Amino acid sequence: QVQLVESGGGLVQAGGSLRLSCAASGRTFSSYAMGWFRQAPGKEREFVASITWSGSGSHYADSVKGRFTISRDGAKNTVYLQMDNLKPEDTASYYCAARGRISVYIRYDRIADYDYWGQGTQVTVSS
Repeated sequence: QVQLVESGGGLVQAGGSLRLSCAASGRTFSSYAMGWFRQAPGKEREFVASITWSGSGSHYADSVKGRFTISRDGAKNTVYLQMDNLKPEDTASYYCAARGRISVYIRYDRIADYDYWGQGTQVTVSS
């Protein structure tokens, strides 16, 4: 079993930055592909970014490409989402997810690709 705990959300002005963290329990964290999703009020949960188990590959939604960066630290069992040049439309609850299956691709952008989810952290961007 894997537990994921997100942190780092908050209120920021447009153009600002935040870094989200996702701390994972479980000794097999290093073998999991990881992802970030977000969900705004009244909208479906959508893919933001994913990273391979090794950290050598990543994939982003077009809406955040060039502004967000996903990374991971195996020694700390933590995955990060650096968010720069934030926009009001980035306002949402952000969820960390872990894929507890064999992962041979770089791109995992569907909710069904993941097996474990955190509780989410709120990001609010004011204009």
